Amino acid sequence: MEVRGLPHGSRPLRTGGLADSVHETADRDPSLVQLSRRRPERPDVWEPVTAGEFRDQVTAVARGLLANGVRFGDRVALMSRTRYEWAVLAYALWHVGAEVVPVYPTSSTEQVRWILEDARVCAVVVEHEHHAMTVAAGGGTATTLKALWQLDADCLSVLAEDGLGVPDEEVHRHRAVVQPQQVAVVCYTSGTTGTPKGCLVTHANLAAETGTLLDGWGVLVAEPGAAPSILTFLPVAHVYGLMVVVCCLRGGIRLGLQPDIAPRQLLPALASFRPTFVFAVPYVFEKIFHTARRAAEEAGRGHVFDKAADVAMRHAEAEERVSRGSGRGPSPALRARHAVYDRLVYRRLRAVLGGQVRNAVSGASTLRRELGLFYAGAGITVYDGYGLTETSGAVTAQPPGAVRFGTVGRPMPGSEIRVAHDGEVWIRGETVFAGYLNNREATDAVLRDGWFATGDLGLLDDAGYLVITGRKKDVIITSGGKSVSPTALEDQLRHHPLISQCLVVGDDRPYVAALITLDPEALDHWRRLRGKRAGSSVETAGDEDLRAQIQRAVSRANAHVSRAESIRAFRILPGEFTAESGLVTPSLKLRRQEIARVHAADIEAMYPRREDDLLPGTGRRRGRGR
Repeated sequence: MEVRGLPHGSRPLRTGGLADSVHETADRDPSLVQLSRRRPERPDVWEPVTAGEFRDQVTAVARGLLANGVRFGDRVALMSRTRYEWAVLAYALWHVGAEVVPVYPTSSTEQVRWILEDARVCAVVVEHEHHAMTVAAGGGTATTLKALWQLDADCLSVLAEDGLGVPDEEVHRHRAVVQPQQVAVVCYTSGTTGTPKGCLVTHANLAAETGTLLDGWGVLVAEPGAAPSILTFLPVAHVYGLMVVVCCLRGGIRLGLQPDIAPRQLLPALASFRPTFVFAVPYVFEKIFHTARRAAEEAGRGHVFDKAADVAMRHAEAEERVSRGSGRGPSPALRARHAVYDRLVYRRLRAVLGGQVRNAVSGASTLRRELGLFYAGAGITVYDGYGLTETSGAVTAQPPGAVRFGTVGRPMPGSEIRVAHDGEVWIRGETVFAGYLNNREATDAVLRDGWFATGDLGLLDDAGYLVITGRKKDVIITSGGKSVSPTALEDQLRHHPLISQCLVVGDDRPYVAALITLDPEALDHWRRLRGKRAGSSVETAGDEDLRAQIQRAVSRANAHVSRAESIRAFRILPGEFTAESGLVTPSLKLRRQEIARVHAADIEAMYPRREDDLLPGTGRRRGRGR
């Protein structure tokens, strides 16, 4: 089955590059507040940056880059968290026709070395001294590397001063040569299954992606009469976060950049910035939900929250049936209960996001249907979407007013989706990348007659909505020959408030098992409610009450799959998988092979070696299909 998106929107990039929009916006309305930034001494105050001020600062930094030898077609790495200066530098580089190479700030020395060598960058911008040391250890002596600047040493001012002798005309001469098909970003994949690959994303790719979003979904960014604003906390080294920055600056939407996604830093930023729209990942929506429920439990109102959640989901399901033309909507009694819980619960939840958000986007992985229904019932419709680095961001999204929760929507305008005979999702459209840097073999393996083979498994429902069911490389084949997609089981397990992460294993094993990590805050909360003393994470393994709680979660997950696919053993690990340990990507995806390597002993312990498990004369385990 193949589904084609709607025709293209009205913002294609016919000539020039992304930097042109900075001048177009400033020429049209120089006083428009284009961004907001914070000073370190007043993190609760957001200072406005007008379109005219942003244009002038970007131009000044671009002059400094030219003065330091950065030229058309050069590649410059930006190793930083999500912050205002990153946006200035990216647009300054695009002004002179250079290519941005984003580097995750949590990257290891080996990862940095690979990217610097593979992309042959001529300069690097880092956030602080620790990053500078990582670059030096990872390739700072490379012959192609000519300069290193540091954000915390106020390198923007240094570059602006260096460029005082360069006329603006020189910057504009470089900008005038940029064409849509030129590479704007060499965006490296997260490397979940091997060495990261550099995706060549063009100016036209990002313009098509952001133009489509602005044309088709721009009406959702703010309520009528409100000034649109977005606070992005997504990593700008990921194509999702990069796309949000470009979308705001092309669309005249006030943009704030928040460097830390941890709740203690993120929630105060949301409260002070008060965005009208949020781009996030399922982790954020899950974290807000579980935090709100824990707060209700500690106040002795957990039962109220649970009833409110049930009403929200039933209310949203009834509204969903109306949008499908198969129902009459919520009953009068359900509407009345919903109105009561809006005052008691939902309004407080909306306040966590600043109080103005009524619509949001979730990406990077599928948002659980139940969670999507809950937020919709609480007054925030979350539009789930699907895309990859290779597609410059989203290629499917929930249509406004026609959300089907649990799916990732329909093809966006200009995109086409095809599900191959083996269930793999294929994509065609203007947002599909130009190929992998220095890797013709990998490029030819995924680009086939204009189609991009994603490696993801999915299906299209009767209305053309895409449902992602897993990843081809993640499919487990047990020793009994049963094929198991671990994603569904892992998603079900993570629904439990105590469980933060899980990895389902079982390849060439007699049955399926799981490694499970616990949310430290949720665990402390669970212990307090039961009068247990706070213990170290190591002590969790001996807590029989806790193990029984997790066993119930496993049993619930098993109820959604066949017996042969069910989890027969699990192990609670003493700590979470983190990006710092190299076990998850910066976008929070599991590095499955690395986790399996690091926790090989834990996995082996879930498969006791017994003589009756072995096939006679082979030393191999007998497939028991249990």
